[in-house]
Amino acid sequence: MNIVSDIDWPIEWIVAEAPVPYPQALAWMEARATAVAAGEAREAVWLVEHPPLYTSGTSADPAELLDPRFPVYAAGRGGRYTYHGPGQRIGYLVLDIGKRGRDVRCFVHAVEGWVIAALARVGVAAWRAPGRIGIWTDDGGQEAKIGAIGIRVRRWVSLHGFSVNIAPDLSHFGGIVPCGLPEFAVTSLEKLGVAAKMAEFDTALMAEFSHFLDSVTRLPEN
Repeated sequence: MNIVSDIDWPIEWIVAEAPVPYPQALAWMEARATAVAAGEAREAVWLVEHPPLYTSGTSADPAELLDPRFPVYAAGRGGRYTYHGPGQRIGYLVLDIGKRGRDVRCFVHAVEGWVIAALARVGVAAWRAPGRIGIWTDDGGQEAKIGAIGIRVRRWVSLHGFSVNIAPDLSHFGGIVPCGLPEFAVTSLEKLGVAAKMAEFDTALMAEFSHFLDSVTRLPEN
């Protein structure tokens, strides 16, 4: 892993240099969240890619796993089935919600806003959709999903986070009903003709990070 060390934040930013096996990522998140809750480690944002795989959330319907062509992992997060693979930026967020208002809905809303703002920086207009968690955009006149959100909270520390399709193989989504929404397509920066690469999107995320933190409700000072 490559630690991004030139950012003056108390929250550690880490960028994986190679695809990370999902069990390794899950173990890291669990351990880091436990340490953050105990006051023994810094909060962290970990940006990764994975080898091709599917994850199932706590609301996953087995009927929506159409073709388990890749390994399937129980994630423990909210939501249904999701694909992860090369060309997709995944952001794992181990953040202390306990000192930021203890409002999970506000936190998820803020994560969505952060990703939307980062996409705007690379030239993609994206939005929230009422009743549908995730990040949406226009693809040839049709609304399509470009990013997914899945959060778990334990002892008021968040785990999991978001994924954004930069240039994955979109045919890999065909093994599942993505997020349980068969009527909506999945898209990517590459499919939209946006030339931004992974590093440029990472830079956009970092540029919008302080605004994201400001948008999360904070408890008043004692």
